[in-house]
Amino acid sequence: MKNANRLSRRAVLAAGALAAWRVHAQGTQQPVRILVGAPPGGTTDTMARALAAELGRSLGRTVVVENRPGAGGNIAADLVAKAAPDGNTLLMSFTSHAINASLYPTLPFDPVKDFTPLTMVSTTPALLVAHPSVPASNLKELIALLKGRPGQLNFAIGALGSSVHLAGEAFKMMSGTYVVNIPYKGTAPAIQDVLAGQVQLMFANIGNAQAHVRAGKLKALGVTSPARLAAFPDVPAIAEALPGYQSSAWFGLFGPARMPPDLVKRMSDAARQAVGSAEVKRRIEFEGATAVGNAPDEFARFVQEEISRWAKVVKYSGAKPE
Repeated sequence: MKNANRLSRRAVLAAGALAAWRVHAQGTQQPVRILVGAPPGGTTDTMARALAAELGRSLGRTVVVENRPGAGGNIAADLVAKAAPDGNTLLMSFTSHAINASLYPTLPFDPVKDFTPLTMVSTTPALLVAHPSVPASNLKELIALLKGRPGQLNFAIGALGSSVHLAGEAFKMMSGTYVVNIPYKGTAPAIQDVLAGQVQLMFANIGNAQAHVRAGKLKALGVTSPARLAAFPDVPAIAEALPGYQSSAWFGLFGPARMPPDLVKRMSDAARQAVGSAEVKRRIEFEGATAVGNAPDEFARFVQEEISRWAKVVKYSGAKPE
């Protein structure tokens, strides 16, 4: 009888171990989901899809992209903040992750404590562009024009609270100028009105503006990076006229908080390997962006610095979420 009981207990333990192994095996085989808080076709979506295939190869798993747009990226971020910290649900976020911390009066998550930064994927500055009819050929002339005609020129804003919106607010704050914001439902209609001369000025991401600048349909007066870009060597950095000015959009990969350290390392290493691959770098550069692929601790420090930096601009601008 004792032997029978021992055999029975061993059978139960073996069955339990087998069941646990099956759950673990199924968990590691299910697809990794990258949630994107923006519609398909936008830059954030493009960055996620550029990364997904190569990340899947690095991990030896399927990686899928799911779009959950709305509330400036907050819907997707909230889903990831509340997900299990098992590496199966990730977030491809963007500059608004830092801006939203002060733009929204309340958030259903903490943008620092509820996430595990894995790596910054890429960064891209913006161009300050003008319709050719604007009587200024450089930043000094533009600032003088704006000071001489306060409130008479307009900025087209593709999305209130976005990095390019606040790039303009930082420009006004540091230059002491007053330009009226004209908000649009997206970058495409905003840039079309600047091309048509309905609005005079706009901060636009490189990928959205470079073809129009090269075709002479818009003139580039400044770039928001700290130094000039190799792609536009004749376009000055705004910092040359306004020392300390800097504004770049960034895209980064996050997981939920409380991910085990070994899992953080594995996911971050795979993501950084993917960012460094020739194909992903090519697709990132096609968008006018620069591949980064930094370490989790460096990315975490950057996010905290961004939250503090943008809070000052949000307060100055009085910007409210759409």
